[in-house]
Formats: sequence, C-alpha cells, structure tokens
Amino acid sequence: MKRKVGLIVNPIAGMGGKVGLKGTDGAEILKKAILIGATPESPRRAIRALERLAGLEDALLFLTCPGAMGESELAPSGFDHTVIGSITPGDTTAEDTERAAREIRAAGAELLLFVGGDGTARNIYNAVGDRVPVLGIPAGVKMHSAVFGTTPRNAGELAKLFLQGKAVGTREAEVMDIDEDAFRDQRVSARLYGYLQIPFERRLVQSVKAGAVGQEDTVVRAIALDVISNMEPDWTYIVGPGTTTREVMRVLDLPNTLLGVDVVLNKSIVASDVNEGELLEIIEGRQARIVVTIIGGQGYLFGRGNQQISDRVIERVGRDNIIVIATRAKLFALNGEPMLVDTGNETVNEMLSGYVNVTTGVKEKLVYKVSN
Repeated sequence: MKRKVGLIVNPIAGMGGKVGLKGTDGAEILKKAILIGATPESPRRAIRALERLAGLEDALLFLTCPGAMGESELAPSGFDHTVIGSITPGDTTAEDTERAAREIRAAGAELLLFVGGDGTARNIYNAVGDRVPVLGIPAGVKMHSAVFGTTPRNAGELAKLFLQGKAVGTREAEVMDIDEDAFRDQRVSARLYGYLQIPFERRLVQSVKAGAVGQEDTVVRAIALDVISNMEPDWTYIVGPGTTTREVMRVLDLPNTLLGVDVVLNKSIVASDVNEGELLEIIEGRQARIVVTIIGGQGYLFGRGNQQISDRVIERVGRDNIIVIATRAKLFALNGEPMLVDTGNETVNEMLSGYVNVTTGVKEKLVYKVSN
C-alpha cells in the first residue's frame, strides 16, 4: 500500500518580495503586487522539492488541493495524487488552506508538505496543530519560523529521508509570524503562535530567526566605517535591509529603509526602498556592489527578507562585488553552521556557495562558509 503524503501550495506566497512589498497578506497588497509586476514564486519551488522525491513514485500517493494549490504542480510529476475539496480559482484564501489541511490529515496523510511562508505555517498550525508531521517548503518573504527546509531542494531531500525511514525523527519547531502592516512601517513585531512537529535533520532545516546578538554600537559603527572608507567613486552600492547595514546609511547621514533596499552613489542617496525591477534599471551599464548582512540565528544572506536583491540582480553585480558584513557575535551565534542562500535559482546559489570574506570591523575580516 502506498504511503499518503499531503501537499498544499499557497499560490501567492512570496509574490511581494521582489517587488519590495515585504509580504502578500491581504487582498489589497496582493492586488498592488500584481499591478507592479509580481509573479508567482511558490509553484516552481514546489516542483523543485518534488523533484527530490524522484524514485518514490511507486511508493507514494499524494493528497492535494485543486488547481494552483497543488494539483497543477503534481500533474507533471509522475506521482499518483488524489484531489481533495474545491477552491475558487484565482481567489484562494487562508480558510482554503486550513480546510485542506484538516481534510488531508483526516484522509490519513503521514506527512503534510506545504509551500508558503510564515502566514501559511500559521494556517497549518491552526488546522492540525502537532497531530501530524509537517514540513514547509520555503516560498515566503519573512520566514521567521523554524518549520521550513533551508531551501526547496533540501525540503524535498528531508521529506524523502523521512518517508524512507532514514531521518532522525521529528521534533517540535516554532511557528512565528509578524504584523505585516507594522513591518511595512519599519517596525518588526514578531510573536510565537505555537509548534509543529517536523522531520528533523540539522543541515536541512532552517532555524528560527533570532534578534540582535550582543551588537555593541561601537562594533557596528566600526563595520560601517570600514565599508564607507572603501567605497569607490562612481560605483553604485545596493544596501540591503538590516540593523547592521542601517549603520552604513546612518554614518553617511542618509535616509534608510530598515526593512527595504536603498541605493547609494558617490555617498549620496540615489533611490530608497527599491524593488527588483528598479534595481535592474539603476545598475544597467554601471559598476555596482551589494552590501548585505546575515539574518540572525538563521544565517541567510539572500532569499529571506531581501528578495528585491534577486538572482538577476546578483548575476548582474557578480560574486566578487558582494560585501558581506556582520558582527563576530552574529557569526558565532550560528554555532559553526554555514551562511545560507536561497535565491530560487540553483545556478546562482551554486555561484554564491563556498567561502567569503565577512567584514567584522575596521580592516578586520573573517572567512566564512556559504552553502545552499
């Protein structure tokens, strides 16, 4: 008898990232995202995870949702699947996700895979709690929760290990989410909603996002001074989000978008809170560098909260023109785990992998590993 696996895809997850909207919660924000060119991210991320389950076609039966909530992604995969429930095409809701999760659990799924971000994780938690193992395939913008694989590929790999009986087992993982309205207003207000049971393999699962770790003002200021002292005339500098990068803008006495991306040329502001399309236009024909820091506790350089600096932007700028900055405390808090990238483009992820210099003070650097 085939093992039953659930699959729920949030078709709008992550659409606000590249266009600089920092999420897609709410009909008006989604509408705005589409108007300025946002395209779905979650379908291809679902497919990338499913590709890692190759070889188990004869062993699995997927329980999924109609259309873009799972059926469309499974149709070309070669896996047997049963479609549960109904949705309104083009108008899926959180209630659709919660209802589907309950129905999939009731139908006997041994593992429930979902594609989305923190909001989707909350929906899954509301529906099934800790009564069935679940695993998130990352497709959102914020991604504070610890219930996701580090990348879609690794989520698929972990699901395969679990279904083959090779994973260590399950553990409780935090479901976190923030207030998106506050987030867009430059305020981070995160809270713990509960715990989900997930298959666990340390190298394949992302950590919960942590706050600042002992970031003394003098240390962050020293990092900013080093970056600024090395800025070259007529080079464009793309400054990513975060408290460490914010200090670069403060020392330059320039306005800063704490949770967005700003652009500097000759130590003057060129544009604030830009999206992917604007970045590509600004750097066309110009020499450019990216200044980026890591997400505390998780270690992500790209793919979490800074999707405006997309794979296309990174390719245009080039690996050698990426300036990574972080305090030693932030690096040590990773406990030896590598920094991570999840740009949605495997070629770019591979390009970014390896070892990089991390600026940790004035004329002070550490060499640290990047993985995907």
